[in-house]
Amino acid sequence: MPVTVRSFAKINLGLSIGALRPDRFHDLRTVYQTIALHDIIHVQVGHGTGIEIRCQDARVPNDASNTCHRLVERAMDALGARRRVSITIEKQLPVQGGLGAGSANAVAALIALEHALKKKLTGAEKLRIAAEIGSDLPLFLVGGTVLGVGRGEEVYSLPDLPTTVCVVATSEIGVSTRQAFADWDETMSRDSGAAAELRSARTGGRPVPTTRTGDASKLTLAVPSDRMVEASRRISVWLSGQPLSGVPVSKGRGRAETSLLDLVRTGIENDFERVVFPKYPELREVKGVLERAGAFYASLSGSGSALYGLFRSRAAAERAAARLRRGSIPAVVTTTMTRQQYWKKFLVSGF
Repeated sequence: MPVTVRSFAKINLGLSIGALRPDRFHDLRTVYQTIALHDIIHVQVGHGTGIEIRCQDARVPNDASNTCHRLVERAMDALGARRRVSITIEKQLPVQGGLGAGSANAVAALIALEHALKKKLTGAEKLRIAAEIGSDLPLFLVGGTVLGVGRGEEVYSLPDLPTTVCVVATSEIGVSTRQAFADWDETMSRDSGAAAELRSARTGGRPVPTTRTGDASKLTLAVPSDRMVEASRRISVWLSGQPLSGVPVSKGRGRAETSLLDLVRTGIENDFERVVFPKYPELREVKGVLERAGAFYASLSGSGSALYGLFRSRAAAERAAARLRRGSIPAVVTTTMTRQQYWKKFLVSGF
């Protein structure tokens, strides 16, 4: 009997990109948030060996390059299991959309596999194996509101943000995360070079101390490590409930109801917008539509191409989604999910 599970998507509430590390990954700081949009994953085990991937979407690989295949293969080895595993993916989430669909599919397949085999890995083993396969797999082993550090694979559960209405806008544009990082590196290198030239021109070639604000007009250079420190400070201050300088936290309605607004007021943003929007200006326009339609926060998710807007009411979100659809932009209304909601709705059948 197959085990059927939901494979929920995520959005990024802010994403700061740091320095390129020796392992060729970048340091990141982000707050992941799972949302109710999902694919459906069916896993069945039988006699024999091997892993079979089935999906009607031709863009989803059905060989060993599929993230589901890679994670399940590692899990089978760790469990010492020798069975044939069939994985069927019912796609509803976009491919290369920045919603973590492929990673979510893999984690969903792993959880379904455990139920099908009636064997379980420890939580630490699952997190370790997931992190070795991909940077954003571990977040789906936690769910809800999750802090991501390192290259995004080091995850910590945060106090859940309140369930919030969300509009997710997708397009046929497929943004390569690898290319987006390459574009970011090129942009940072170009900006640093321009700042260095400006500093040299203004000082007649004399060396001057380099400050760390990233503002070339003030003879400064951006320092990636400082970006991470600043992002960490903002998150820490938000979690502690203390106001940032000039950024008052909400009062009068209770911390649980206002925590999302408090996070937004810290000035969180997605660094990928700096390189993705110039290449795909139509995505910038989608963000503008969400904001003009009343979203109190709108952003690219991951490296895109999906964008989302957070709304105070479902009625406002429905109007925004309708406006996008009139402009031929696919858009759906959904909600963010707490950790409890995530796991309660995860399993569908076969348990």
